Amino acid sequence: YARFYTKGLRDMGYLNFDEPFLKLRHQGLIMAEDGRKMSKRYGNVINPDDIVESYGADTLRVYEMFMGPFQDSIAWNTQSMIGSRRFLERVWKLAAHAGDTPDESLERSLHRTIKKVSEDIDLFKFNTAISTLMIFANEAEKKNLSKDQFGRFLQLLAPFAPHIAEELWHEIGHIDSIQKFPFPIYDEDMLE
Repeated sequence: YARFYTKGLRDMGYLNFDEPFLKLRHQGLIMAEDGRKMSKRYGNVINPDDIVESYGADTLRVYEMFMGPFQDSIAWNTQSMIGSRRFLERVWKLAAHAGDTPDESLERSLHRTIKKVSEDIDLFKFNTAISTLMIFANEAEKKNLSKDQFGRFLQLLAPFAPHIAEELWHEIGHIDSIQKFPFPIYDEDMLE
């Protein structure tokens, strides 16, 4: 309807542009576990409050964005939520692992992660952005992760899991909210 009204208002002389959006992305449906559209009539609706109570809001957010491409319709699977929960638990443990000495190879990996996550967010490829964060977390568990590197990782995680990112941001010594800091920018030289 937005295009219909915009073109009508343009034809009447109220607007001087033709299209209401520079970009338009349609999201897919989250289907029920039985593969049908969620409906009270079918009795297959998932109550998000129950999920938040069992798994937490950040786990729900990460799971929904990790399910698949933004525009695809995908069936809900509560059992698959465990993977998102485990990822966030591993991120929580990384806070204790973060020290003062950075690992240069991890720094290069972090810059590749910043680049990929930034590009994926712009393209609404949230599932691959989260996958990239998971890959970095795996690598960070095995190397010397500095608090600065972990902080930049948390900034990348914040759009997907804002509560845990904020909590850990303060845990590593920051006073102001993570939301007040600019999104990390990668260094081209570190990508080589």
